[in-house]
Amino acid sequence: MELTGWGRFPRFETRLYEPSSPEAAARLQPLLSGFAPRGNGRAYGDAAIGVTASILSRGLGRFRHFDPAERRLTVESGVLLSEIIDAFLPRGFFPPVVPGTQFVSVGGMIASDIHGKNHHGAGGFGDHVDAFELALPGGEIRICSPGQNADLFKATIGGMGLTGTILSASFKLIPVESALIAQETIVAQNLDEAIAALSAHEDWPYSAAWIDCLASGAALGRSLIYLGRHAKAADIAAIDPHRRPAGKKRPLGVPIDLPGFTLNRLSVAAFNELYFRKGASAAGKPFLNGIGSFFFPLDGVLNWNRIYGRRGFLQHQCVIGTDAAAGAIAEILGRFAKRGNASFLAVLKKLGPAGRGYLSFPKPGFTLALDLAMDRGVFEFLDEIDDIVVAAGGRIYLAKDARQSRATFEAGYPELDRFREIRREIGAERAVASRLSDRLGI
Repeated sequence: MELTGWGRFPRFETRLYEPSSPEAAARLQPLLSGFAPRGNGRAYGDAAIGVTASILSRGLGRFRHFDPAERRLTVESGVLLSEIIDAFLPRGFFPPVVPGTQFVSVGGMIASDIHGKNHHGAGGFGDHVDAFELALPGGEIRICSPGQNADLFKATIGGMGLTGTILSASFKLIPVESALIAQETIVAQNLDEAIAALSAHEDWPYSAAWIDCLASGAALGRSLIYLGRHAKAADIAAIDPHRRPAGKKRPLGVPIDLPGFTLNRLSVAAFNELYFRKGASAAGKPFLNGIGSFFFPLDGVLNWNRIYGRRGFLQHQCVIGTDAAAGAIAEILGRFAKRGNASFLAVLKKLGPAGRGYLSFPKPGFTLALDLAMDRGVFEFLDEIDDIVVAAGGRIYLAKDARQSRATFEAGYPELDRFREIRREIGAERAVASRLSDRLGI
């Protein structure tokens, strides 16, 4: 069967297997070679596509245990984040870290060591995982935690599924008083103001900046910074009822692949101008937002990846250390603005401590994510962007990557040798192989 990531590029043929239990998944692995685990297919590129076979985890979808006193939840790896939120938000609990979509599996969240709008204070999802069950390539099941099989624990968090199949995991939820977010918006007229605003508001649990990636000159990096926290009763009482969210909306959809000319400099510039003006008009006016609208706005548009057409798109997400971030990100944005066909979605976030995993993406600094439609010259252009990232001591997020070079990858992940060594020790070097690992020589 032909598989792609969420970006719909690249496309590969692979055999699919869908075990119905953790034990079945463990028994299956010794029978395969060149396989990779796959959750809900939301990695953007080729990380969850096996060279010869892909093991689907959605059959591992059971909730196992919840301890309300400890707030510790244990689920199988195919459980979706959306399912956890639906089950536990009405009970006053929420996952400690969420990415930009709720349609990801728990196994995928660990394998990618996902981060969210609260990384500056809460770290990545891997920082909240107490333990997980891992099926090694030979079928053996090991319990991994900071105190048990610790090296394998660190190799699996952020390891993109290359140590075997995660079967189940335990982590703590956080208590919340409502299903609403108390939100404020700040306008930044340029990149320096955006970076300063994100740094000055670290007392807010959640923060992120939408960037107008076509703005240039003195307005380069103009942004809307969104600040949020889980609303308490006092927040709800204090805010005008007219500034509260409506009920749950039926998601829109993109029924067809849009023509390639749909996203161009004029259309994106018009969208960005309208979006910026609308956001700026709300600045300084606290309001209540829904969980979905604040954390997962694109989930409100089904199949939004079809906006870029059948050829698909690439997302480039990098992290640059704090000292070099302003200069490097300014250069990147300047080149995107000059090229003119960048996405309407560009996000800047401040990251906190480095992740637990050997291949965890986060490190202290700022992360910038931008989309690019597949078109002529896009690979050469992104190679130039990678050069800026490497020169600044940064790295590219593997969960979003579909095309970076081995040299770029190896420059960004200093603990790669130890990761490779662990792969050899557990017999995963040839047995577990995704298109990403094959491309990057992992």
